[in-house]
Amino acid sequence: MSNDTLKRKLGFWSALAIAVGTTVGSGIFVSSGDVARAAGTPSISILAWIIGGIIAIPQVMVLAELSTAYPQNGSGYIYLNKAGWRPLAFLYGWATFWALDPPSISIMALAIVSYVASFFPFFSGIAGKLLGIAIVLIITSIHYRSVKEGGRFQVIITAVKIIPFLIVIVLGLMYMNLDNFAFTPAPMAEKTSLIGGVSATTWAYTGMAAICFMAGEFKNPGKILPRALISSVFIVLILYTLLAVCVTGLMPFDKLMGSSAAVSDAVKYIPGLSGIASSFVAVTAIIVILGSLSSCIMFQPRLEYAMAKDGLFFQRFAKVHPKFETPSFSIIAQVTFACILVFFSNLTALLGYFTLIQLVINILDFAAVYKCRKRDDYNPIYRMPMWRVTTLLAILGAAWLAWGTFTWAPVQGMVAALIVIATGLPVYYYWEKKYGSKNNKSSNIVA
Repeated sequence: MSNDTLKRKLGFWSALAIAVGTTVGSGIFVSSGDVARAAGTPSISILAWIIGGIIAIPQVMVLAELSTAYPQNGSGYIYLNKAGWRPLAFLYGWATFWALDPPSISIMALAIVSYVASFFPFFSGIAGKLLGIAIVLIITSIHYRSVKEGGRFQVIITAVKIIPFLIVIVLGLMYMNLDNFAFTPAPMAEKTSLIGGVSATTWAYTGMAAICFMAGEFKNPGKILPRALISSVFIVLILYTLLAVCVTGLMPFDKLMGSSAAVSDAVKYIPGLSGIASSFVAVTAIIVILGSLSSCIMFQPRLEYAMAKDGLFFQRFAKVHPKFETPSFSIIAQVTFACILVFFSNLTALLGYFTLIQLVINILDFAAVYKCRKRDDYNPIYRMPMWRVTTLLAILGAAWLAWGTFTWAPVQGMVAALIVIATGLPVYYYWEKKYGSKNNKSSNIVA
């Protein structure tokens, strides 16, 4: 194994922590109200959370098969490349680096700062931005120095971030008002919508695929990846469903539908916590977002590392630290870019515009199974049941989310796609020409 190759050091618990830690983010604090509003009734709202999780199951099954067939770092880039869609594979990585991953790091850092500022108002303006950068650098230092220690940290922070939700669930079950479940919408109210409710849960269930970006660093990927992917879906599904039941049981449903901070508002109905609800939720949010931030800093640089190894990204990104055995330059580059973006505004809107591209390519990721199964080197350790049906369900679920995103900002999404294509394709053909001989060896990528 060459010294520019990442080694397999991570186990099952690290994989599960990355998958769950990436998925359970700040969105859950507001999405309960969005789902209730879209669903229209308590029963449909809770059912929407259950179905939203079920929709994610075939998607992780497809990824489990692909990741055990090609247990290499890079996730969708590898699968699209193996399917013969090399330009799309490059555009996926190109868009991810410039418009998705570093911006997401900066957005999460600023979100943490906003909650810290509720306790310490001093951290606003430039002081808050500097604090956001400091948080990013501290977490980066952990993942830069050791993937093994980074995995341990991720296990700890993920376990800690689940505890506040368990507190809300236990107390919610104790103090819920069952009359809240009997809410009936007014005759003139908007129609109830199961589809609308399920759609509102979809973003809350994204993130399990994070471990596929690090498939080349798990000790026994054939066993670990399927177990972690499928387990994470059920853990998150149970957590979200119980949380939805408790939030619905704690506060009147008409108030839940109008809430933009449902978890925080629901905690106010718990005896003993009503006076500290805002502080409780703020501390919870800080821990939850820290976990997601840590996960992103850990797995995101692996995509560009894989592309650089394949000759389709700046070659420095393929550098592995001789002592720490991490993709050192890729980590530093992404974090530096993210820290610069901390000083920009409206990043959330920008991220949303470019998300459509990633969603469309996610559909192609699932469709890649049809092409990859025809390859001679396709020997997955895990094979999904009824693979044609499962793959179709995965594609339909991803297409649904892509359509919802497109209807939200169709013009901006198309403009973002054109920007990625116009800037990416010339670079792709340049690198393909320059490193053409190396590109032919893409099937031999390790790590």
